[in-house]
Amino acid sequence: MLKLAGNQQRMCDGVSRRSFLQVGGLAMGGLSLPQILKAQAAAGETSQHKAVIMIFLAGGPPHQDMLDLKPEAPSEVRGEFDPISTNVPGIQISELMPRVASMMDRFAIIRSLVGAEGRHDAFECCTGHHFRGNQPQGGWPAMGSSLSRLMGPVDPSVPPYVDLSHKMAHDPWNIKGPGFVGMNHAPFRPDGESMQDMTLQEISADRLGNRAALLSELDRFRRAADQKLSSGLYDDFTEQALGVLTSSKLVEAMDLEKEDPAGRARYGTDNLDVLGYSHDKGYQAVMSRFLQARRLVEAGARCVTCSFAHFDWHGQNFRNARKVIPLLDQGVAALVEDLHERGLDKDVTVLVWGEFGRTPKINERAGRDHWPRVHAALMAGGGMKTGQVIGSTNKLAEDAADRPVHMQEVFATVYQNLGINVASTTIPDNNGRPQYLVDHHDAIAELV
Repeated sequence: MLKLAGNQQRMCDGVSRRSFLQVGGLAMGGLSLPQILKAQAAAGETSQHKAVIMIFLAGGPPHQDMLDLKPEAPSEVRGEFDPISTNVPGIQISELMPRVASMMDRFAIIRSLVGAEGRHDAFECCTGHHFRGNQPQGGWPAMGSSLSRLMGPVDPSVPPYVDLSHKMAHDPWNIKGPGFVGMNHAPFRPDGESMQDMTLQEISADRLGNRAALLSELDRFRRAADQKLSSGLYDDFTEQALGVLTSSKLVEAMDLEKEDPAGRARYGTDNLDVLGYSHDKGYQAVMSRFLQARRLVEAGARCVTCSFAHFDWHGQNFRNARKVIPLLDQGVAALVEDLHERGLDKDVTVLVWGEFGRTPKINERAGRDHWPRVHAALMAGGGMKTGQVIGSTNKLAEDAADRPVHMQEVFATVYQNLGINVASTTIPDNNGRPQYLVDHHDAIAELV
């Protein structure tokens, strides 16, 4: 990655300039960027640019306190929050989500999600498959890796699959990678560690204010690379890789200073200590990631993933919800509003969900425990039929009462939004066997 020597400087949104300029880093464990580009070229390119932004709510968000409130249930189930009306008659959601409520016509709620494995892991939300099931050799790929393999890059200087998630101490919560499609299609992680630093030796973070000096050093870096290219030490894909590393397009997509201040303010301020505990474990509300996700899909990314905060609230569920859910509400509403204003709502699908739901009954610590039998998701964009609720749960929100929706149906829907036919599309695994993207589920008919 391109790396600056010297001390870090903090931007007003809490992101260091050094971290920002490490966007060339690829957390891919042993594979060079030229190899990635070569594989993407082999996969082919398409002029159509459909994309997906997945927001992963690690820990299992409480569906009863967000999207499926039960005001008539007993107090030990109902909880502390009231439902509020939305701009779609007959649909109510939590009082903690007023921004989403005001634009519910642009969202769809799934209240009857089934098929959760019940494991604290991002695996199922990333791949659509159970971790414990029979996996092909190499493991199931994440959706972004499958898209990279099937469709390649929109722009050679912008990776197809970008993961903006913060690193979490509980490793299974971290967003998944390429599985059997290979490290060529691993996610680009702007904050990740690459195996080899390409350092701008003459420019420190203290000198970033001198743009001329920075440009001069980038020119020096490129000239040195060009000499190696002309000597035959690098091939064409290495040259393309250097184009990625020195291209302004990806850097500009990550640079929030280029965003209109008023538009940027709608997304809110990063809160790295939102819960007041375990902030060092990655349980952060990084609001700027929503905005970066929008900028990245505009620049050419096909899949952007982003984790948000932490929802494993076995204790103090309601205190934590008051801190976290309004921030999620603000970020998601701003993102979807932006997509509509920019005419991207037909092309970009937004999916917000976690790995399972929470117990209907509140425990003695004012928390809710793990509940894989049913949970909920929020979707938007993708040209879908929004302004509706799909499915329902029984009076205690413990089981799907009507129209159970399997998690793989969500994946099938997103793939269809992206122009991929899951009934016929396969990717060969490491043994050459064709593997379908999902097992047997169709897209959600009510949405497409």
